Amino acid sequence: MQEDVVAVFIPIIMTLVVGAVLIFYFYLKSKEKQMLIEKGLSAEEIKKFFEEKRDGLWLMKIGIISIFFGLGLGIGMMLQDATTKEYWIPFSLFVGTGIGFVVANVLSDKMKKNN
Repeated sequence: MQEDVVAVFIPIIMTLVVGAVLIFYFYLKSKEKQMLIEKGLSAEEIKKFFEEKRDGLWLMKIGIISIFFGLGLGIGMMLQDATTKEYWIPFSLFVGTGIGFVVANVLSDKMKKNN
C-alpha cells in the first residue's frame, strides 16, 4: 500500500526537478546576456561571442560515447552470463562510457588542432 503512495510522487518530483533545471538554465543564459550588455559590447560583438562558443563536433562526440556505452553494455551482459555475477553490467557501462568520453575528447582536440 505504501509503495503505491510513493509511486505517485515519482512523476511529480521528476517534473519539478526538470522544471527547476530548465528555469535555472534560462536564468543563467539571461544573466550572461545582461553581463555582456553591461560591459558595453555591441550587437555584433555579442553575436561573435556566442558563435565562438559553439562546438561543431558535438554529434561526433555523442556518437563515440554512444558506441562505447553500447560496447560496455554488451560486454557486461556477456560477462554476467559467463560468470553469473550481477555487477558486470554497471561496471562495464561506467568504464565503457568513461573511455568513450576520453576518446571523444582526444579526437575532438586533434581535429580542432588540424583545422
